[in-house]
Amino acid sequence: MSGPREHAAGGFLASQDDPTGRRNLRLLVHLRWIAVAGQVASIAAVVLLFGAELPWRWMAFVVVALVALNLLSLLRLRLDRPVRNAELFASLLLDVGALTMQLYLSGGAGNPFAFLYLLQVALGAVMLDVRSTMILFLTTVLCFVALSVAHVPLDMLETAVSSSITLQTVGLVICFAINAGLIVFFVTRVAANIRERDARLSDLRQRAAEEDHIVRMGLLASGAAHELGTPLSTVAIILGDWRRMPFVKETPGLLGEIETMQAEVQRCKSIVSGILLSAGEARGESAQETTIAEFFDGLVEEWAERHPGVDLDYSRRVEGDIAIVLDSTLRQAIANILDNAFEVSPGRIGLDVSRAGGTLKVRTQDEGPGFDPAILKSLGRPYQSTKERPGRGLGLFFAINTLRKLGGNVEAVNGREGGAAVTLLLPLEPLMIAPETLR
Repeated sequence: MSGPREHAAGGFLASQDDPTGRRNLRLLVHLRWIAVAGQVASIAAVVLLFGAELPWRWMAFVVVALVALNLLSLLRLRLDRPVRNAELFASLLLDVGALTMQLYLSGGAGNPFAFLYLLQVALGAVMLDVRSTMILFLTTVLCFVALSVAHVPLDMLETAVSSSITLQTVGLVICFAINAGLIVFFVTRVAANIRERDARLSDLRQRAAEEDHIVRMGLLASGAAHELGTPLSTVAIILGDWRRMPFVKETPGLLGEIETMQAEVQRCKSIVSGILLSAGEARGESAQETTIAEFFDGLVEEWAERHPGVDLDYSRRVEGDIAIVLDSTLRQAIANILDNAFEVSPGRIGLDVSRAGGTLKVRTQDEGPGFDPAILKSLGRPYQSTKERPGRGLGLFFAINTLRKLGGNVEAVNGREGGAAVTLLLPLEPLMIAPETLR
């Protein structure tokens, strides 16, 4: 069975596959279909309406080649691999070659549609790297120069439409309109793909910064744990000695206070360990076999003991008792969410555990003022909180990053009538001891 960390790492690497290249290749496919339709219509119009002699068989061969190229591109898009710069560059070069062949067969550089080279250069400028763009630019220039020297003449280019307008002038106007429209449409789409890619990269950089923050917190926590371990152990030993003294045994009130102090010392040790685990330290050492029922029932019982008097509405709606492997990081993450809810809604808190297919859903509901819209927009960033005290906002920060490492996610919404709900979504399959067929 793959562990939680392996699952999370695979999901994170998969999320880095940039779909921008695939979308740009799909745009080239769309443009090629438009080119095929335009070329067929142009050949038919020139031959049937104006009676010009064209080597239409060779031109039809180029159209068929473009259709074949598009079909291959569609098959390529079915592959689960990112489209790189080299593939886009090759596609644009093939399009330039097809356009050059059609222009060679229909008047060369004098054909008004020669200016469609500008569309290829504009697309290359926004899709390709600088080196590929420069090669594409020089290729189009050389093709245009070559067409000025060698081409199949097209006699009907000088045919007059009226006394002042030639057919070539009409062609230039049509070509300009088509060229400008295609450039605006496709360059705008490519620019939108680039903006989306930049936003995705910005999100990945933010996540990397957050994980770096966790590492630094872990180093600080390691030092603090090392320094606190000795005095806490000393206090525990002294309290144990006091508890065995005859005078203390004969004083029930004093004995109860010492027991309370021992429990608090033990809690301090647990908190220090929880901080280390939340920071990613020694996670493999704390993994243990349990079940969903045992895990959540024990968590709720432990949390309720630390918060006496709170009305915790706990509901566990998971069919069967699924055996899983978990470590203390998830326990600490859920406890952090409950602690946050308790601070804003000490009277009543709801905790609902359910299952939706292969996902475990843990939902907390409070009756507090809800999240500030700015916090919801940047959910999970450290120090984003309305609490005016040190350490504010770290509980939700640790919870979200813990869930991400386990392959899950966290969602938060405000209720219409007040309060807020935080939902932890955790995939079950990598946690199961004996994986079942997920419904």
